[in-house]
Amino acid sequence: MSISERKKKILAALVEEHIRTAEPVGSKVIARIADLGCSSATIRNELSELTSMGYLEQPHTSAGRVPTPAGYRIYVNELMHRQKLSLEETEEIERRLNDKMTQLDSMMSDVGKMASQLTDYPSLMLTSYAPATIKRFDLIYIDANTFIIVAMLSNNTVKNKLVHLPISVDSGMIAKLSSLFNANFTGISNEKITPLLINSTERAADDTMGLTAVIASFAMEILAGQSGVEAFVTGENRLLSQPEFRDPDKAHRLMSYLSGGGHLISGNVIDPNSDITVLIGPENVAEELKDSSVVIASYDMGDNTKGLIGVVGPTRMDYSAVAAKLSFLAAGLSKRLGGGEAPPSGMHNKLIIKGDDIIDEH
Repeated sequence: MSISERKKKILAALVEEHIRTAEPVGSKVIARIADLGCSSATIRNELSELTSMGYLEQPHTSAGRVPTPAGYRIYVNELMHRQKLSLEETEEIERRLNDKMTQLDSMMSDVGKMASQLTDYPSLMLTSYAPATIKRFDLIYIDANTFIIVAMLSNNTVKNKLVHLPISVDSGMIAKLSSLFNANFTGISNEKITPLLINSTERAADDTMGLTAVIASFAMEILAGQSGVEAFVTGENRLLSQPEFRDPDKAHRLMSYLSGGGHLISGNVIDPNSDITVLIGPENVAEELKDSSVVIASYDMGDNTKGLIGVVGPTRMDYSAVAAKLSFLAAGLSKRLGGGEAPPSGMHNKLIIKGDDIIDEH
């Protein structure tokens, strides 16, 4: 639905004033803060039309208006001003990132805390690792009733298992199974270890003792424990400083939901072609996030590993400032962890969000 340029200016002014004050905004305030060249009466008419179009709502008859999720969406897509981080902000972020890189074991949670401090919202750090596969099997014959399974994984970890047999087996059978597992079970995901593959390997080895099933079961157990995500949620209590969450029950529901971490961001909501994703109110799948917004930036950790850093806050979020800070943080992480290009230290960072695209100008 297209709207006039004057309506766009009024909507932008109202959203930015509401972000600043957390209060409904009236026509007199807009006339004072925006250079529109029209009367308060004209602005009132435009506000009424924007309300009818679904971009604004009026909490009380005599009060001003506040943006709806649709109003925030058009603001983020079309009206938001370019955000520029100051020289001091970029240097501070760079300094703190460099400090955190010396403590890799706690880096994820520490950078999450930094994002929460920079934005004053709860933050989520999420790392999605590429599923590990087995790159080599070694079956070590000990005696007629004992052998060891050794599996080297693609992430360079090693798993092993000592197998005791109730029956005797010769070293030739163990060597044959080792060759077959290296030929057929390496470099594949857990889902591809099927009954058909196990049965065909059994027949090829002429295995009538169930050894193939034992080795395959161990391989599946290993691979099942290697995939997944790591999530760190920090700063949940920052919600309590936001006027929208002064209701203890409302704040508790959202804080309880955030504490789980990993479910917050699912892969199907992330645009792979954009550095920033903004989800406003009802655009979030979870019922607990219907009155909140989520801003997410992605970064490269190298070795086929991607990370996400996001914040959760009220729909009255300062999207431009939050997106600029997360984008700069994510670029810095990519530079340090994945070898990508980060904005140079001290460079002023301009960010434009239009639709699903981000343009980062220096």
